[in-house]
Amino acid sequence: MTHEPSATPHEHEHGHEHEHGHAHSHDGRGGKFGAALREVFAPHSHDASDSIDGALESSTAGIRAVKISLLALGATSIAQLVIVLISGSVALLADTIHNFSDALTAIPLWIAFALGRRAATRRYTYGFGRAEDLAGLFVVAMITLSAAIAAIESVRRLLHPVAINHLGWVAAAGLVGFIGNEVVAVYRVRVGRRIGSAALVADGLHARTDGFTSLAVLLGAGGVALGFPLADPIVGLIITVAILAVLRTAARDVFRRLMDGVDPELVDAAEAALAAQPGVTGVRSVKMRWIGHRIHADAELDVDPATSLSDAHRLAHDAEHALTHAVPKLSTALVHAYPASHPAS
Repeated sequence: MTHEPSATPHEHEHGHEHEHGHAHSHDGRGGKFGAALREVFAPHSHDASDSIDGALESSTAGIRAVKISLLALGATSIAQLVIVLISGSVALLADTIHNFSDALTAIPLWIAFALGRRAATRRYTYGFGRAEDLAGLFVVAMITLSAAIAAIESVRRLLHPVAINHLGWVAAAGLVGFIGNEVVAVYRVRVGRRIGSAALVADGLHARTDGFTSLAVLLGAGGVALGFPLADPIVGLIITVAILAVLRTAARDVFRRLMDGVDPELVDAAEAALAAQPGVTGVRSVKMRWIGHRIHADAELDVDPATSLSDAHRLAHDAEHALTHAVPKLSTALVHAYPASHPAS
């Protein structure tokens, strides 16, 4: 005996943590140098990534990245402080304090990753992954503050030049600050992309802005040593523009997450995977959202009205399984199966 699906759509929700690879190839427009330059100011990113980890594993990786980078930035600040004590430069002391305080912005992200590992409750039914996006907002605010401070200080020194003493030590501190922050930036961005965390990528970009500030110190000291006293504030203004470019990228990615934005290519991949499933006559809709560094999907499918209830259940399960392979970072999906002649309610 064959049972037709009732007027109520069949729903199937399940979570998967499959390991699979996902590769992209990109055209290196403008040559290797141009691609590298774009990578610094506006790192290329897809919501898709090259690998997928379990939710707990990726949160653990995020916490580990925050811990390691915090230690690295702490060591960088201590190295700069040693140079400050040797040189006695007040200007260097201010830059060191700035770098140390910025390193502490990793703490809110650490807390967010820890919160994201907590189980969902009856009040927070989707869990606590959104804490990452709130931490991302804080990071964006700190990048904005860095840009404002760099601009104000550069204009002030342009209007009221200040003599720079201990040029060699100043340059050394700038070099230490730039190397330390850039190493941390590359590490955070790499891990952030791998686990799908926009907030961790933004924090990596934040470290990069601090590296730019230290680079300004280095280049400014070099210009002064060559007999161009205004080199310091002019370089500072150029660095401010660079920070604003980084700010644009970080703000865009974080706000897209807050607005439930996903890469349209992921939606296309999901629709194609669902449409290819045996028994599916049409894909009515696919919706996806990031919850922290994981994706949740809702899909509505048309199936043959003659499909039995058990077959509809199996079809929905197979469709959800296909989604986990088509969409990296997807951890849960809710699939609605409608008889083809039945309108969605």
